[in-house]
Amino acid sequence: MANSKPLKELLAEHTIPAAPELVVREGGGAVRCLACGHRCLIREGRAGVCKVRFNRDGELRAPGGYVAGVQVDPIEKKPFFHAYPGNDALSFGMLGCDLHCSYCQNWVTSQALRDDDAVSLPHFCSAEQLVRIARDQGAPVVVSTYNEPLITADWAVQVFTAARAAGLTCGFVSNGNATPEVIDFIRPYVDLYKVDLKSFRDAHYRKLGCKLETVLESIVRLKAMHFWVEIVTLIIPGFNDSTEELGDMARFLADISPDIPWHITAFHPDYKMMGPGRTPVETLLQAYDLGREAGLRYVYPGNLPGRVGDRESTWCPACDALLIRREGFRVLENRMRGGACPDCKAAIPGVWEASPPARSRGTGIPRALPL
Repeated sequence: MANSKPLKELLAEHTIPAAPELVVREGGGAVRCLACGHRCLIREGRAGVCKVRFNRDGELRAPGGYVAGVQVDPIEKKPFFHAYPGNDALSFGMLGCDLHCSYCQNWVTSQALRDDDAVSLPHFCSAEQLVRIARDQGAPVVVSTYNEPLITADWAVQVFTAARAAGLTCGFVSNGNATPEVIDFIRPYVDLYKVDLKSFRDAHYRKLGCKLETVLESIVRLKAMHFWVEIVTLIIPGFNDSTEELGDMARFLADISPDIPWHITAFHPDYKMMGPGRTPVETLLQAYDLGREAGLRYVYPGNLPGRVGDRESTWCPACDALLIRREGFRVLENRMRGGACPDCKAAIPGVWEASPPARSRGTGIPRALPL
């Protein structure tokens, strides 16, 4: 557990050398960080945009050896709907982010060192401890989440190396503001990748702290490199909920692959964005229709369980058979055995088990775990 030192000082004492693949040495002792799309040039004694990667004596230091939180979640909460349905995932997060979204639901961890009200203490641990917890909890998947995992990819790879040796699958829940270098770096260890596609307007993205183009290029690259990719768009009234913008997103994704699951989720006021109201169910249903019209086979309205009809469930696009019945983060019935429809044998894209649970193993409620 953390002591009474200032958080910045405490975190600076618990770092690891950044992975060589994520550093370019520049002149005068400066380094170029390749962990996210900002590609920060970091001079001696300074930190990058994320505040947690910094230059010490000409060496780029990265967070390592701690978590800000660890818990067992339904994998549907990530959300991954086409990977290990009904199972739990061990979820761990660290501190810091390369964006500053005013509506962040994980702002207490993501905005640490940027917002004085964001107070979350680190818990020091080893990669092996996290893997042991996953195995003890019966979780087949380990996911880096809660803050932005790209900026802590060096530590995630240490955790995932141990996890893969134990037969576990690993995933990122990310904003997608990546570089080709960091995607190449994590590819041997990460199979599942969820990207937040927050908008389809560059002006909106610049308010959040990055460029739309970088995120779109990352999605294309992730899919081309055969990660299992699922996309989430939090639909915020007055920000990204126009028919035109949602249609543009849907067509972009469908052009990459009609088999990319698109999760369209309802907003609720949080952090510094308390003005817009909650997303009406009618907006989610409109986005669902736009996604299907664009050619996407799997569109999932979220955050309004039980209010969107049968659209939370997975259906076979070839014969319309029910494959997975859901409500919220709970799997009520899972008919998938392997990667084919049990009725017509059509291939269903995803990461499936030969003998999966017939329904959610747990209650659907996240469980925080002590270290």
